[in-house]
Amino acid sequence: MKQFRPVRGHRAAARGLPGSPVARLVAALAALVAGLVVVLVPGTASAAPVCKVDYTTNQWPGGFTASVRLTNLGAAVSGWTLRWTAGTGEQITNAWSAQVSQSGTTVTAANVAWNGSLATGGVADFGFQGTWSGGLATPSDWSLNGVPCGGSSSPSPSPSPSPTVDHSPSPSPSPSPSPSPTVDHSPSPSPSPSPSPSPSRSPSPSPSPSPSVTPSPSGCSGTGLVVCAGFEDQSGTPSGEWQVTTPNCSGTGTATIDTATAHSGGRSLRINGGGNYCNHIFASTTKNVSGIAPVVYGRMWVRHTTALPSGHVAMITMSDSRDGGKDLRIGGQNGALQWNRESDDATLPEQSPSGVALSAPLPVNRWVCLRFQIDTTQQAMRTYLDDQEVAGLRVDGTPTTDVDSQWLRRSTAPRPTTFRLGWESYGSDSDTIWYDDVALGSSPIGC
Repeated sequence: MKQFRPVRGHRAAARGLPGSPVARLVAALAALVAGLVVVLVPGTASAAPVCKVDYTTNQWPGGFTASVRLTNLGAAVSGWTLRWTAGTGEQITNAWSAQVSQSGTTVTAANVAWNGSLATGGVADFGFQGTWSGGLATPSDWSLNGVPCGGSSSPSPSPSPSPTVDHSPSPSPSPSPSPSPTVDHSPSPSPSPSPSPSPSRSPSPSPSPSPSVTPSPSGCSGTGLVVCAGFEDQSGTPSGEWQVTTPNCSGTGTATIDTATAHSGGRSLRINGGGNYCNHIFASTTKNVSGIAPVVYGRMWVRHTTALPSGHVAMITMSDSRDGGKDLRIGGQNGALQWNRESDDATLPEQSPSGVALSAPLPVNRWVCLRFQIDTTQQAMRTYLDDQEVAGLRVDGTPTTDVDSQWLRRSTAPRPTTFRLGWESYGSDSDTIWYDDVALGSSPIGC
């Protein structure tokens, strides 16, 4: 009897051997799945921003100050170093609330002891002063602890192009293959790396322009001011309307009339302020300042050689008859201008990092117009540098955190009765200061 043998092709097809219709279908599906895996892998995502920097400047011919607010958008850090590129003609001369160094156009700012720890969303404020020529650039390449910030302007990441994939099955003679299922090959959208919005606190406000006033001339003719001095009638040691005084204690400081440096005319008052406590030296006007009311307006041109130190110093003092004769003082601390009240050591602004950032340094090696106004009927004061108001040196009667909350703990408005120009150091800091075209009166005085 003849034995039946199965057809080889059928057995091969049943086993799915190479070349069979089943094998070809399996291979096609495998290729399709492999293609889908490739397509569904998204392109390399852009790194999330690690920081945001708000940068504002106040400039004048040849010089500028900058306020910098660093917001940490990454993981918490216990210390920070911010680096950027300055313009080719820029040179930083001093800084506050950070240790700032410069090599060529590369600038590095590192935290100081009290502002190194930044939680996610934490903020550090600092500032610096410098010179420029040719133009003042706005930095754009900030990096935090060696990593580019990437979030200064919150850019949207460019989408990665989807890889080109051939979805066709391997060549096969099989007729009419089953249609491939419909698949969305677009990668799932990656979450936007844009960080949460910046902290609610806005960066240091730009100084408001001073109110419109009719500028008084540098001289005293026709101004009607109670005090107006260009020191042109003085020589040697101040005398007559200006008397040398050493309140509290005296040291090596001197007050003289300088004929080599002046803002206008040929003379100015020069103060050589010594370091260490008890180097107090002032020239005091003999005019009746107590008669100026209801607002005491002051203006003077100031020039000095050494940046304001981190320690407390005073340069202008006024006895306050409503505070037991204790002094109102204009000086500096933490590298920026401040008002200080002798009776309780209250400061304006408060000496927090945010408060200091709202003040400004006193530029060095150039004449600066310094103006102030003190209301004797209510707690209200304003201060200006070169006719721009310093935001942190304003008292408006409403306590503002980091500005005048501490100052307004005393509700009584001051009543200045004296006016002195000089130097008090409460540490080892010294300076050389010139004053010229000094004026006090009861009407606004321009620069």
